[in-house]
Amino acid sequence: MTHDPPDSPDGDPDEVACVRCFEVQDQMFLDRMLWCDRCCSVARNRAGWWGWLGGWIFGAALAAYIWIFVQPSSLVIGGWFGTVAMGIWFGAKACREVAYGVIRFRNGRAVEATPPEAGAASQ
Repeated sequence: MTHDPPDSPDGDPDEVACVRCFEVQDQMFLDRMLWCDRCCSVARNRAGWWGWLGGWIFGAALAAYIWIFVQPSSLVIGGWFGTVAMGIWFGAKACREVAYGVIRFRNGRAVEATPPEAGAASQ
């Protein structure tokens, strides 16, 4: 005994709209939060910019801490520059992941968007 899928007035029941851009796609091309690949890559790119900003702020704070409290000698100054550079890189990676999570959690565009009218597409 097989069950037929219910008739869907919107078309194929496996087609779902991306909650970010409302573009209808097959469900297998969306992630678990129903974002399409293009929306994920745009969010990842935006999070990358926020990540580098956070990384540079973290690196500046690390450099200030080293300059004020550690007071490095000129003998191993290259090691301290390397430490600050790695701090910037690791800070950027951590801030990027936090920013990406915040962007995905807020989902601002889907909250503000209005779905397309059913009759507007046929006109």
